Amino acid sequence: MASSTIFKLLAIFSLLNVCIASRVAPDSLVEDVQTQLLKYHKGALLQGRISVNLIWYGKFTPSQRAIVADFVTSLSPSSPSQSQPSVAAWWKKTEKFYHLASSKKPSLSLYLNKQILDDSYSIGKSLTQNQLVDLASKGEKMNAINVVLTASDVAVDGFCLNRCGTHGSKSAAVKGKNQKFAYIWVGNSETQCPGYCAWPFHQPIYGPQTSPLIAPNNDVGLDGMVINLAALLAGTATNPFGNGFYQGTADAPLEAATACPGVYAKGAYPGYAGDLLVEKSSGASYNAHGANGRKYVLPAIYDPSTSKCSTLV
Repeated sequence: MASSTIFKLLAIFSLLNVCIASRVAPDSLVEDVQTQLLKYHKGALLQGRISVNLIWYGKFTPSQRAIVADFVTSLSPSSPSQSQPSVAAWWKKTEKFYHLASSKKPSLSLYLNKQILDDSYSIGKSLTQNQLVDLASKGEKMNAINVVLTASDVAVDGFCLNRCGTHGSKSAAVKGKNQKFAYIWVGNSETQCPGYCAWPFHQPIYGPQTSPLIAPNNDVGLDGMVINLAALLAGTATNPFGNGFYQGTADAPLEAATACPGVYAKGAYPGYAGDLLVEKSSGASYNAHGANGRKYVLPAIYDPSTSKCSTLV
């Protein structure tokens, strides 16, 4: 069952129009969401050594693929030396959910595994949810998160209308045993809806019309995809099968990152991403250092111990 991830807060005290992975709106009401508690529904969280497999659907340049691959690599504390604040430090914030779910030490470890290229658009340029799951099935069938990334010229049901990505899980037979793998889909919104799925790197489609920020990797579409992928990964780890940590209904939940819409640094308010760091030479905004000298903007993570959104800067 796919979980909601990037969502749209239309007004105070709900009016929550959360479909499968609807986008965090730039004019979302931060303060109201922060007072809500993500409840634990007693289900399993992702555990152990989990491979992240990237399925690239459509045309992406090698440099675009490297932006996402370096981000996934950066999630591991053992990745190449990262300055602080780091992607690994951001990911470590999810451990607080594991402490609440179990007295045992968190044991989730993600690593970049396969990258599968389908640049011939093998099933066309207009995809359904079921086709996304079929594409995700090309990755590993156990101990895995299979990430489908669709190119800017690929239309997906609900994309840009009420979602920028989604996550869920699927059963698969492996050596005669029933296993489950997690999957994620994220679309490149650069030409279709950058004001919806790539804010704050593009003028928002509604709400306060603040100036867009310069993307840290100089690619509005891909830097936007990283923000959405990061939120989906946090939701996948802490609510992989629809019965982990979430607020609301199981088919439209708020999760670890989507409970903090539009918050990327301290001082955030509707239409303002927060007091992000700025690269002197390029003017690009960021809040996390990654592998290979990368910089990224990553969403706040809900802190269950304080019931507030926690940022790196």
